[in-house]
Formats: sequence, structure tokens, C-alpha cells
Amino acid sequence: MRISVYVPLLVTVVLAVLAPRAARRPAPRPAAWFLACAALVTATGWLGSLALLAFTGLAQIPEVAEEGHWSVTALRTQDPVSLAVAAVSALTLVAGLVALGVAAVRQVRHLLWARRECDRLPEETELAVLDDDGPHAFALPGAPGRIVVSRGMLRCLGDAEREALLAHERAHLRGRHHLFQAVWRLAAAVNPLLRPLAEAGGYVLERWADEEAAARVGSRTVVARAVGRAALASAGASRPAALAATGGAVPQRVQALLAPPPPRRTLPFVAGALLLTLCCASLANAVSDSENLVDSAERAQCAADAGTTGAAPPMGHAPHGPDPCCEHRGADGHGGHRR
Repeated sequence: MRISVYVPLLVTVVLAVLAPRAARRPAPRPAAWFLACAALVTATGWLGSLALLAFTGLAQIPEVAEEGHWSVTALRTQDPVSLAVAAVSALTLVAGLVALGVAAVRQVRHLLWARRECDRLPEETELAVLDDDGPHAFALPGAPGRIVVSRGMLRCLGDAEREALLAHERAHLRGRHHLFQAVWRLAAAVNPLLRPLAEAGGYVLERWADEEAAARVGSRTVVARAVGRAALASAGASRPAALAATGGAVPQRVQALLAPPPPRRTLPFVAGALLLTLCCASLANAVSDSENLVDSAERAQCAADAGTTGAAPPMGHAPHGPDPCCEHRGADGHGGHRR
């Protein structure tokens, strides 16, 4: 466990540095799925490693060991984790869980807000046009979702560009991109090192919608022009808390649309998949080692308790009462607690 418990932490750092850059080059749709999976796996591995480090260190406290009926000496001999490392891990774990709870509440409030906004819109169709001179265009997730466009935004675009803008917003709703955003925000709340990954995910979602809009309209140039004009029109205006066509790094998006479609590269995803597999395998190995460590410490404590109960009974006489080691070991004799 000494090495395996730290591997998920190292994988998290590596992906936080490399994944945002690598995800901008291949096709955006598989890149978004990869970033979502990476966020889930690394956040889980981060919490699991911190929990194991905190438990293994805090378990060496005599009062904790007495409650758990295991030997402190055995724990310190087999896999020592300093109390300083355990304390830092415990504090980081608690902070991450609290931040996760706060972020989860915010995401739920955002979804409820989007649903209320959908209910307030006058039309019952997918598209709602607001009588507003301000340039606004965004998608509201819901069941079903709605596309909101202001008259001010429509006046800034030509007919083909309006079609591209609506196709972009429909791609957000069809791909349920708000769920991807929720995953990245929750992962970044658990581990601030994953914030660059969440920022890259937002850009990838906009690129995903751009590519689908280009496929619908049949012209990458029209979509690039629509994105650029919409961004210029909405410059300085307040951004809605929803998926908008003017989000992300607009110059990079326009440049990507004016270039040929991105290739479907598999090497970055294969390398990332190997890192995620290593993270999962290391965490599973650390959990198994931790269970074996506790079982061994329990057996050591049982043996020590049995040695202090008194002299052995005379030969030919069976000891009265249950075996003291069986009080804390399962029926299979492998140190498991009785249920």
C-alpha cells in the first residue's frame, strides 16, 4: 500500500496538467466523454487515497486502536504512515467533501432555475424569442429543454447564420451538455487541481456544438461567421448562467471552424485510458492491502490478549469459554468481523 495509495494522487496531477491540452486537438465529442470519465475516476481516486491515508495514520492512535481491537505496534511495523500525513489527508478529505456538497447544492439550484425559466417562457415550442434588444442566445436544459434567443441577437445575424446559431444550441440540448458541466464542476470542487480540466471541458463542449452545427448547416464558414458575430454583438453584455453560443474561447473556435474537421485521434485517449486504468487498479490494490493490514493487526492483538489471560490449562483439559481471538475474527479465521 505504501506505493499504490499514492498512485491515484499522481495520476490526478498528471491528467490535470496534460489532459486539457490534449483534449483540444482531437474530435470534440470523444474528447468531452474522455474528460468526463477522467474527472469521475480521478476525483474518486483522489478521495479514496486520502481516506486510506487518513485511516492508516489515525488507526495508530492508541485510543482508536483500542476501539478497533487491533495492534498499534503491528500497524507501525508493517505500513507506517505518520500522523502528520494522516492529519493533512484527513483535513483535505473533509474539505473536499464539504466543497462537493456545496457544489452539488449549486448544481441542483441551477437545474431548478433552468426549469423555472422554461416554465416562464411564453411559447410552448422549443424556440422562444424574447422581445429584447439585448443580444442573447442560450439553451436552457430541462424536460424538454428550450432555446432562448432575443430579437436583438436575431437582428445581428443573417438567415444562414441564424440557422447555424439555432443548430448550435440544439446540439447543446441534444447532447445533454449540462450533465458534462455538472460532472466537471463537482470534480473540480473535490479537487481544485482539476479546475483546468473543467475549463477545457467547457471549451470542448462549445466545439462539439460547433461541429454538429456545421454538419447540420453544411458550411463551416457560416458557423464560424455566426459564432464570431454573436460574440461581437454580446461583448460587454451579461452572460447567462446557461449554455451559450458565445461561450468558450471564441477566437480559437472560429479558427478551428475555418480549418478542416479535426481528425479522430486515438493515441491520446489510449494513453489516458491506461492512466485511468492504473488509477483504478492502484486504488483497488491499496484497499486490499489496507484490509489485510487491519486483519493482521487484529490477529496480533488477539494473540497478545490471549497471552495475557493467564497460564495455559493443564494437559487434557480443554479451556473454558470461547477463544479470545474469535471475538474479533470471522468464522473463516481470516480476521473478518462477524456480521
